[in-house]
Amino acid sequence: MTPRPTRKMAGPILRGLALLSLVMAMAVALAGCQREAQAYRLEGPIYGTGFHITFYGDYDDAQLAQIESSVKAALNQVDQLMSTYKPDSELSRFNRTPVGEPFTLSPQTAAVIREAIRIGKLSDGAFDVTVGSAVNLWGFGPDKHPDRVPDDAQIAQALEAVDYRALQLDGNTLTKTKPVYVDLSGIAKGYGVDQAARALEAAGVERYLVEVGGEIRTHGDKPGGEPWRVAVEKPLSYERSVQRIIELDAAAVATSGDYRNYFEDDGERYSHTIDPRTGRPIKHHLVSVTVIAADCMTADALATAVDVLGPEAGLEMAQREKLAVYLVVKTADGFETRVSDAFQAYLADTDEETQS
Repeated sequence: MTPRPTRKMAGPILRGLALLSLVMAMAVALAGCQREAQAYRLEGPIYGTGFHITFYGDYDDAQLAQIESSVKAALNQVDQLMSTYKPDSELSRFNRTPVGEPFTLSPQTAAVIREAIRIGKLSDGAFDVTVGSAVNLWGFGPDKHPDRVPDDAQIAQALEAVDYRALQLDGNTLTKTKPVYVDLSGIAKGYGVDQAARALEAAGVERYLVEVGGEIRTHGDKPGGEPWRVAVEKPLSYERSVQRIIELDAAAVATSGDYRNYFEDDGERYSHTIDPRTGRPIKHHLVSVTVIAADCMTADALATAVDVLGPEAGLEMAQREKLAVYLVVKTADGFETRVSDAFQAYLADTDEETQS
């Protein structure tokens, strides 16, 4: 599918897993320029979800074909390197590597592992990419099984293989000191967004919005100097509606929440977000976390970390580390929002909070 210029797009770019992109891809005359900036759109399946990209410029068919090819190659490379669903992926091959045997990673996977270890330390283990054994046990990983609640012995056994500190990264060489299973699903999708953005910039695209499964990265502005406007979605499982509008220039935004991916057993709801410290689904009242960062890989991982920590400890970490974090907490009276100091700048001059 070769992207074609369009002068008007009706409706939002995507209502993602946790974010609604309210970007209207309209081509308007650029201030001080004689030619119009065209709006182009790319989309397709990836990572079990989809990608949607809008960018502005003036490109011929050959340039558009090259841009599309570069973006898809970047997204597919991340999938081939870091998927736990592909037995021949680099990550799957590392997971099969014996304890103590060094494994040489690609620079891309090494960069993601390095950031995962950093955020693991930052969050005191609330973000842990070795949580895969517990995720699989609860039926949310590649080894899916009918929804059921594991017993205490099974959880304890899974926890024996959960410890990000068992990953020793030296340059691009990764070694595990005990039999852990690495699952990068809490960070790799964000990295895929970053790689697609880098592919666009390498092709000379300076004004774009990239979205993959609800994770977003923007750069530049829209014609007329308008910022990209993105909406935080209300954490409702039965409808899609807007909680709050934020404006972005060059930034990435990721959201984590349990209001759509869960199962119920004997009347109790179990979140897909597993706390690596307990091996069990989170059980607090924080239902949605939105994080803004310079890159989507970091925003993706931090959103998961704060989600696991919960409303009090998560906001405390955000304030301590000066992170831009927006929390939606369920109370007896509806939804309550809590915002870190660093997030306040993104709320300036935007619409008031939508009532819950």
